[in-house]
Amino acid sequence: MKLILGQVLTFAGNPFHAPIDEVVCHEQRGAVAVEAGRIVEVGPADTLRRAHPQAEVTDYGAALISAGFIDTHVHYPQTAVIASWGKRLIDWLNTYTFPEETRFADPAHATEIAATYFDLVTANGTTTTVSYCTIHPDSVDAYFTEAARRGLRVLGGKTCMDRNAPDGLRDSAQSAYDDSKRLLEHWHGRGRASYVITPRFAPTSTPEQLSALGALWREHPECLMQTHISEQHEEIAWVADLFPRARDYLDVYEDFGLVGPGALMGHAIHLTERERARLKELDASLIHCPTSNTFIGSGLFDMEGLMAEGQRIGLATDTGGGSSFSMLRTMAAAYEVAHLRGASLHPAQLWWLATAGSARAIRMEDRIGTLAPGMEADLVVIDLASTPAIAQRAARAETLWEALFPTIMMGDDRAVRAVWANGEMLIG
Repeated sequence: MKLILGQVLTFAGNPFHAPIDEVVCHEQRGAVAVEAGRIVEVGPADTLRRAHPQAEVTDYGAALISAGFIDTHVHYPQTAVIASWGKRLIDWLNTYTFPEETRFADPAHATEIAATYFDLVTANGTTTTVSYCTIHPDSVDAYFTEAARRGLRVLGGKTCMDRNAPDGLRDSAQSAYDDSKRLLEHWHGRGRASYVITPRFAPTSTPEQLSALGALWREHPECLMQTHISEQHEEIAWVADLFPRARDYLDVYEDFGLVGPGALMGHAIHLTERERARLKELDASLIHCPTSNTFIGSGLFDMEGLMAEGQRIGLATDTGGGSSFSMLRTMAAAYEVAHLRGASLHPAQLWWLATAGSARAIRMEDRIGTLAPGMEADLVVIDLASTPAIAQRAARAETLWEALFPTIMMGDDRAVRAVWANGEMLIG
């Protein structure tokens, strides 16, 4: 058994829907007991040390121990083109994304980028990612293989596109179904891997392909499905031209059986009232990508309104359209976006979104996202005084939240003191 000591932060509920003091537990001098990849016990450090005198102890002092961050929408193949200059969504795809994704026809390139990607995200405290790969099955194999090497719980799938994409990045309705099914059968539930059925978005799939992937999801409802919706106004107009019979963007996905529990709808910025009501009714998840939405100029996600409706919401970097691999920076951007809409998110709400809330969005709240007995032992340890600027601000703090908020707003990988995955130390 291992004992990991420090300040311990856990969630027992949603701080958007209940008083924060009722759903957050903060142990000033706490411990997490870990054995065989699982959390056995969480409580005061002195109590757990007495109960487990033979345990191997790792003491992080005043650092904060939390569940590892969960990034619910990424494009790992875009790692090398992150922070590319000056384009709206469709131009950005054509100028940067599609040329880079074409390179993943080379398995060696996919292997190299997967390793770089996981180096970057684990350095930033992220222990679970949900990724779009490319149309190339080898890109999926590279992603899951590298994650397994590190003991990470990850989700992902082959991105399917059979139109409005360049040569070398188009499959077909049949090959999308066949490749996805084969990859699903190979990877889903293997170790800590979960397969996600992945039509990129409506403009790059024909009705035939969307229908085929809807059929695959009906055959495998144990899997999640991910796609994009209502990111930019030009995209919405494009969808209306391509699917003139649809009532709105969501109706396209509804028509092909691609909305329901387990659907991860990326961005979801410019939703109609009908779409909002229907997404709630069908219990889909909305994925907020704040750095991407500001970097590409997409718009401002309505966190306060959608959360008040009871929507499932996850938080994500959307690398490489998003401009950071850090969930700390993503929390900061979520705070800023909400402020621009007139809402002020509490630090507890931001941290919940990056951990327990994102676990709920991807239907894994029974395994990851908080620290509790029986949960998988994925942890991040945060130094609350990682830079001189943060340290001088945190020194004045009178509460946990005053101490944590400067790290949310100004922190980066220097704040990540240690990362544990599946009960084993990856960084630290």
